Amino acid sequence: MFSRRDFLFSVAAVPLLANVIRVGPRRGSLVVAGGGILGSDITSRFIELAGGKDAPILWVPTADTGEEAGTLGQTFLTRAGCSNLSVLHTRNREEADSEAFASRVRRAKGVWFAGGRQWRLVDSYLNTRTQRELFALLDRDGVIGGTSAGATIQGSYLVRGARENNVIMMSPGYEEGFGLLRGVAVDQHLIVRGREDDLLQVIHAHPELLGIGIDESTAIVVRGDHFEVIGRSKVAIYDRAYRPAPGQKSYFFLSPGERFDLAARRRLPSTSAVPTEVTQN
Repeated sequence: MFSRRDFLFSVAAVPLLANVIRVGPRRGSLVVAGGGILGSDITSRFIELAGGKDAPILWVPTADTGEEAGTLGQTFLTRAGCSNLSVLHTRNREEADSEAFASRVRRAKGVWFAGGRQWRLVDSYLNTRTQRELFALLDRDGVIGGTSAGATIQGSYLVRGARENNVIMMSPGYEEGFGLLRGVAVDQHLIVRGREDDLLQVIHAHPELLGIGIDESTAIVVRGDHFEVIGRSKVAIYDRAYRPAPGQKSYFFLSPGERFDLAARRRLPSTSAVPTEVTQN
């Protein structure tokens, strides 16, 4: 029988079809950030896609260990002036699978997943009614964003999901993400933490996957099968089909303003975006 896992890992093998979204969301947007300090360009883009500062937005702190996980505190969205911001948080899968809890996503225009450890998001939300409502939110042309762990969870293949530490790239039992990006593995804190080569082992083990590594203070904004790089640093692309020149790394970088076709796996014309000032995440 063809399982959901088979589907997640075999999207790249499906022939290109005109007007068919193969990797990104059919509708709506994703903002996938690499952690660290997020600039006003990343913040404002997410808020704009959600419908403005008065739009209903959910803040999901579940990946974190902090004692204030159930409160808003001083989030970057609070400081940006979002007036209709509330917390969505549980560590109870039964609660996440309940109609009462998941219905809160139904009323939102945007959801932001804060950083921490990916396995907490898996344990709480994977294959629950709440996760299904995330897809429904996108179908309503909403936006889902996240940074660090909140970025990695958006891929179909989950890296650094081990409970033991965040160094293990492939951990049985914690290799499935939410699948908002199909056939994709997302890594974060890429250059700042010297992780540039880490996704190579994942692509070697799963050559059908597309790897996306995002540095701090940087994000990709996904619409359909295209994304644009925004922020201050770079995004790395890992594709088993990529053939570098002799002596070069088997991945390549995209800079702010550059665009990429996730389905065709190729660069698109740049928008020549200019990085802006940063604010504490």
